[in-house]
Order: sequence, then structure tokens, then C-alpha cells
Amino acid sequence: MNYQNTLAFAQEQDKQDPLHHFKNQFYFPQVNGQDAIYFCGNSLGLQPKSAQRFIDHEMYKWANLAVEGHFKGEEPWFNYHELLAGGAARVVGAKESEVVIMNQLTVNLHLMLVSFYRPEGKRFKIITEGGAFPSDQYALETQAKFHGYNPDEAIIELFPREGERTLRIEDILQSIKEHGEELSLIMMGGINYYTGQVFDMEAITKAGHEVGALVGFDLAHAAGNIPLQLHAWDVDFAVWCTYKYLNSGPGGTSGVYVHERFGNDPGLPRFAGWWGHDAQERFKMQKGFKPMAGAAGWQLSNGQILTMSVHRAALELVEEAGGMEALRAKSEKLTGYLEYLINDVHVGEDVLEMITPRNPQARGCQISLLVKQNSRVLFDKLMEAGIIVDYREPNVIRVAPTPLYNSFEEVYRFSEILHECLEGVK
Repeated sequence: MNYQNTLAFAQEQDKQDPLHHFKNQFYFPQVNGQDAIYFCGNSLGLQPKSAQRFIDHEMYKWANLAVEGHFKGEEPWFNYHELLAGGAARVVGAKESEVVIMNQLTVNLHLMLVSFYRPEGKRFKIITEGGAFPSDQYALETQAKFHGYNPDEAIIELFPREGERTLRIEDILQSIKEHGEELSLIMMGGINYYTGQVFDMEAITKAGHEVGALVGFDLAHAAGNIPLQLHAWDVDFAVWCTYKYLNSGPGGTSGVYVHERFGNDPGLPRFAGWWGHDAQERFKMQKGFKPMAGAAGWQLSNGQILTMSVHRAALELVEEAGGMEALRAKSEKLTGYLEYLINDVHVGEDVLEMITPRNPQARGCQISLLVKQNSRVLFDKLMEAGIIVDYREPNVIRVAPTPLYNSFEEVYRFSEILHECLEGVK
């Protein structure tokens, strides 16, 4: 695409954008009495205007049916999670039986590690990316300790080559091969939260299986951001949150994917709860756990109906927009325009460096800017000017224009303000 650094070009792209009207279906925070330019969907997505209606519907049922809401009225709470399975499955590229919405992200990660990190003999090591999101690091560290291993010996962290910012796929695959006989699990982010790099999940899964390891992914920054094909890629398990690119509210519910070969294995070790028990026998209140088929067999407690209702509203917007393929098509253009404008306005790599891959296939919506001078000052100036982005220590500003509610004009105006702020912090 031939980009231009003009307001007229940006406005023309918005006129041609089939998703442009979705911007009106979200609330934007106000800065200085105006809608902020909100490029922070990688941290917390905006509130869909429809969310209140979905919550109010469940509040009405609670008020008028109370406990009977589990079984009576429209969409009983007893099987509310089933209302979300189809939309969630299409977001991550799975069969409906392979996904369930429940709990929160790190809870679900631990539940998956109980089932899929089964160290035995010399096969006890875990491969992950260096500098993974802290929750992932802590989960792997404490799971290794739980099994009696020293995390420094059990966890293999992969870092970029000296002088580089992102991991090379050939280095990941080589490490899997080198540690194959000792490898129990590969557990990485689908997208690295810091750099915004998309990992080749299909190649990593294939390599892991070839050496006898299981493979799972934390899709917190990938679900709702890039198209995924978890079943086709033969991924063993995955977890994700719904409050970033899936716009389902702060602390919102989480998703789990379990490949069907495991979902139909009642003998697989797991931590169980009554909502994962055979639904036909659940209220007999008898001991002896019989898991439901599929990912639903990992449920612990009855559904978080209010947060799940927000997620339902958000999934309906994704469907209305044409699904992940339509969102990705706009995202590539929008992020490409951001990259073009950053290249056009910044004052050199001695001040500002883009550490996100240049290849559109190796990134999602996010571009991470490493600021080499006065990084916090620049961030504060952007925020004061009505640009909501986020800051990650020690000196990275993450900028994430999302296709459902951001526009080309906003990207253009961001570049203008970035230029002004850079001039102000020299």
C-alpha cells in the first residue's frame, strides 16, 4: 500500500474502511474535554456500548428469578458458557468442544499446567521466551518448584541474539531440538507482550511434538488480535484473557483451549471442580469426579455470569465485523500506516527505535517504541496531549491501534503529536 503523510490520505482511508462505523459502538475516555486517541487496547480494550444492555439483562433475571435463573427464563445460567463457545472458537480457530470460557487467565494457566506439565525422569524441562509476561514466569517457576525442581534448571529461557530485539524462529527450533530428550513442555506467549513479536506457533508446535514435548501458548496478546488456527496447528492447550483486544472489561473472564484428543480423556490428571463434572449428574452431589467431554471438563465453579455477559456482547461485535479475517485485514493496513508515519517523523534511532518486527506477518496491532532519551517525559507528554498508550519499564512505549475502534485519522494525528512531543523533549 502506498501511504501518504497527509490528513487527506488518512481521511480517505477511513471513508473506504468497511469497519469505520464500529468506532461509534464504543465509549472513549475524555482528555481535555475531547475523545482521547486510545491506542491501549493491548492493555485494556474500550467498553462496547452494548455491554450495559447485556449486563442489565442478567441483572433483571437475578432480580426477578433469583436462584431460579440457573434453570428458568431465557438463556439459563446453568449452561451460559455454551453461549460463548462458538464465538470464542472462531476467534482462536478451534472446535466448539475444545474451548470454554471460565475463571481468569493465570488461574487457567495453572489448571492447564497441572494437566500438561507432567515431568518424569530426565524429561522435566520447559522452554519459554525470555522476558515473558510476569504471570507466565511466576506460573512456570512455581509449577517447577511444586514438582520438586529448581526453576533455574527446569526452565530454559530463549533470548534474542546479541544486538537483536526479537527471537529468530530458527533459534527457537534449534533449542527445541537440542533439549528434545529433556523437554517436557514448551509454553510461550503467542505474541510477546513487550516487543509485540508474533511467534510461529505452528512451527513451534510441530517441532515440540517431534521431540515428544507438549506445547501450549498464552494468547493474552494474540486472541482478538491475529487470526489463530489452534486445532489445525495441533496445539495441545492455550489460555487467553478477554479484556484486551476482546474488549470484555477489566479483570474480565478468560478462555481455555484443549485439543480434543485430551478433552475426551477422563484419565488425564487435572484439578477438578463441580462445574466440570458431568452435567447430567452434577446435582446428585455425589463423590467420584466424571469430567464433561471437551474443555468444559476443566471448569471449577459456576460461571461468572456478569463478566461473561460482557464477553458475549464483545464477541457479537467481532462476529458483526466479519470475524478475525476482516479485523486482521484492517489491522495490517492500520499498523503499516503507523510504522510509515513513525519512520517519517522520528528523529533517528539514537532517540527512538521500533523494536517490533517490520514484517507484518510477525506482528499484530502493537508497535513498541524503545525511547533512548527522556522516555518517561515523552510518555507523560503524549498522555497530556490526549494520546493514551502505555509504558513498560525500563523505556518502552507500546502503541496499539486496534481495528474495531481506531481510525487512520487517529494514527495520523498521533504522528503529528509524537513529532511535537519529541521536539519538546530533546
